[in-house]
Amino acid sequence: VQLVESGGGLVQPGDSLRLSCEVSGTNFGEEEMMWVRQGPRKGPAWVSSINGDASRISYAHFVRGRFTISRDLVNHTLHLDLNNLQPQDTGTYYCVHGDDMDSWGNGTFVAVDS
Repeated sequence: VQLVESGGGLVQPGDSLRLSCEVSGTNFGEEEMMWVRQGPRKGPAWVSSINGDASRISYAHFVRGRFTISRDLVNHTLHLDLNNLQPQDTGTYYCVHGDDMDSWGNGTFVAVDS
């Protein structure tokens, strides 16, 4: 499984970003995917998950209502829309494959700073 994230950057509080993860080497439409983030000097924290047919979506409490996960089955891409970003959202965001989290991308860095 290959996972390549993109879309990170430096933004100001209240701004938005769209993260993307190109997925290959697996049956993307049938498997669970998730986003995990790791802030500076912090351990990894699960952010959101989506199952194969997008019938089951869940979010960590600290992003619920601000972030939206989605998947593009045609282009084999996982997205995470980040809205109303806050400094505590700063960190590296990883795309992760499978409910057993067996494959991780290299991450894309999001920095929120005024």
